[in-house]
Amino acid sequence: MRHLHDDEIKKLEERAQEVRELTIEALIHAGSGHTAGPLGMADIFTYLYFHALKHHPHQPNWPERDRLVLSNGHICPVLYATMALAGYANPADYQKRLRKFGSPYQGHPHREWLPGIETSSGPLGSGLSQATGMALALRMDTGSAVDQFVYCLMSDAELQAGSTWEAAMLAGKERLHNLIGVVDRNNIQIEGYTEDIMPLEPLRDKWEAWNWHVIEIDGHNFEAIHAAIGEAQAVFEKPTVIIAHTIPGKGLQMAERRFGWHGNPPGKGPEDVYTKAEQAKKMLKDIRTLGGTIRSEHE
Repeated sequence: MRHLHDDEIKKLEERAQEVRELTIEALIHAGSGHTAGPLGMADIFTYLYFHALKHHPHQPNWPERDRLVLSNGHICPVLYATMALAGYANPADYQKRLRKFGSPYQGHPHREWLPGIETSSGPLGSGLSQATGMALALRMDTGSAVDQFVYCLMSDAELQAGSTWEAAMLAGKERLHNLIGVVDRNNIQIEGYTEDIMPLEPLRDKWEAWNWHVIEIDGHNFEAIHAAIGEAQAVFEKPTVIIAHTIPGKGLQMAERRFGWHGNPPGKGPEDVYTKAEQAKKMLKDIRTLGGTIRSEHE
């Protein structure tokens, strides 16, 4: 895979900023939803939808497309925001209708409600099984020289579910080189820090034990993301998992690295920095001035 030019990185960074802004605006309008995870994964989603994925927004069921499975469906605000900016939906419509009754932008993705969503999710720990089945089916349909990839995005905390490891064992046994997992290693879950609740380390060793190629990266560095995806696509004898170390709540000082913002939107989070009445206004200001540029709200 060729090197990313500086201007390409700059465009991806600017697009990720738009994704974060739209995500926060939608969460404020909804009055419910998750803040920390979506902001932490904005760079990964931006890279995939605006650089790596083979996809067509106006032909979401294009047979030659790559597949993206979001296992930790609760971070779907960032999925919807990225897809809207990529052309699958109207950003203003998403901003106003997240988690509304009858909206295609439900609290967990529903594959029959929004074109481009590959699977419905909700119960944690099931996405890797779905992605493994897709990767295996693609290989059965096309033979061993598969040039379509299945990307499975997972939270670190959902690795506490045994079903994930059953899928990992099968994928490793079948040597599904067209399967690329991405673990959001942000170290938090709704009730605390992962290593306090159910320790995951040594995480690399666990994946390697099931015959996976493992890459660890800074999940906010586009050059590192680019190199990891390129390496994963080049590995032919086994599936690959990218452990992406991310900052939950990335871009918001009041929320970064704090599990109290895992499942709370602006206006319902911890009040040790700002009161609930102040949070939405402060978050909008912080996210729109990230990087020193004042940005206007989506119309």
